[in-house]
Amino acid sequence: MAGSLAATASRLLGRGSGTAIKGAVMLKVDPQALPHLLVGKHLVLVSGTNGKTTTTHFLAAAVRAGRDPSGASIVHNADGANLHGGITAALSDKPKATWAIIETDERVVADLIRVGAPEVLVLLNFSRDQLDRNHEIKALGRSWRDALAAAGGDGPVVVANADEPLVVWAAQTARQVVWVDTATTWTQDASLCPQCGALLVRDQPDQTGGHGGRWHCSDCELAQPEATYRVVDGRIVDADGNSFDPGLQVPGAFNVSNAACALAAATQLGVDSATALAGMRTVTAPAGRFATARFGSTTARLLLAKNPAGWAEALPLAQTPEVVLAIDSAAADGRDVSWLWDVEYEQLAGRTVIATGPRAADLAVRLAYGEVEHRCLPELADALAGHTRPVDVIATYTPFQRLRKLGGV
Repeated sequence: MAGSLAATASRLLGRGSGTAIKGAVMLKVDPQALPHLLVGKHLVLVSGTNGKTTTTHFLAAAVRAGRDPSGASIVHNADGANLHGGITAALSDKPKATWAIIETDERVVADLIRVGAPEVLVLLNFSRDQLDRNHEIKALGRSWRDALAAAGGDGPVVVANADEPLVVWAAQTARQVVWVDTATTWTQDASLCPQCGALLVRDQPDQTGGHGGRWHCSDCELAQPEATYRVVDGRIVDADGNSFDPGLQVPGAFNVSNAACALAAATQLGVDSATALAGMRTVTAPAGRFATARFGSTTARLLLAKNPAGWAEALPLAQTPEVVLAIDSAAADGRDVSWLWDVEYEQLAGRTVIATGPRAADLAVRLAYGEVEHRCLPELADALAGHTRPVDVIATYTPFQRLRKLGGV
């Protein structure tokens, strides 16, 4: 009741959806609220630097399709609030649900393994993100590895991305791992072996599968494991060798990879591949990603990119002649924006780019060095005004949430 009152006040004051404050108040009143709400639930966790919101939406849709079409027995933190408070608030919305499909921040995974006894844990990837808080991603990987080791035989089945060396190292201590070859193309955050520190070696890229080649350590036995599920030429091959066209309603090769991980997890929960994929095809704009919104007379498609790996995937999806790029450095974005220099904005050359958001000037400097024609309009409303044709907008987390609110998404 206290949490709900706080959430209502937050909404009435225009401060936000109330999810975070609801959970914070609940945990203040009862510090054990989170483990209490997890009792009796089939708990599934999804974590990673990029893609966890969409993957969790895919998995929740797959479980609905195969287990409960009404969704009455399924709870899911659909808005992406993935820290302790947000998860607590989401669980409290359906306290009697039997299935909990929960997006989990990388820093919270170890706690939920300890207090929630998850049945399945999906580990997607690790990348530099919010450099002021998570500057050393190996520390996060070690926390996962240690938590899985401590859980032992009572730990979850882990669905893990075999293309990611740090994920592979972290998952080694799990009681059971289902490996997924996601055809990952981003390799810039995996140069050194997480086990011994030696250089990682990658084979020549697979010309048929289209990814960056298999990897192995140059000095120890750590190497890419053989996968049970694979992404090949934009199709998903399941454990039985069946090849599926995912037919997703969200764009990007990275979302095919996310769907492959969700499919492997859904199978562990007793949902067959065809049914799971049919459910995933109902996902259209998870937590506002890829949604189309109106801002006055302007029509804009919203894309989220939080770090260099995310920008590498989002930039090729921007197809409009004018592209709006929104940058901030609030706490949820990460205070350090030096990562702008690791993004290949040069691929936007030949189009008109509008830099907006509180850190628009920093982005403008980066675009100038990249010889990308641009305008700098720090106010979001100004950047979105007066477009006669649809525009693609790529934003970091804080301006993305503002755009969702402004556009009614």
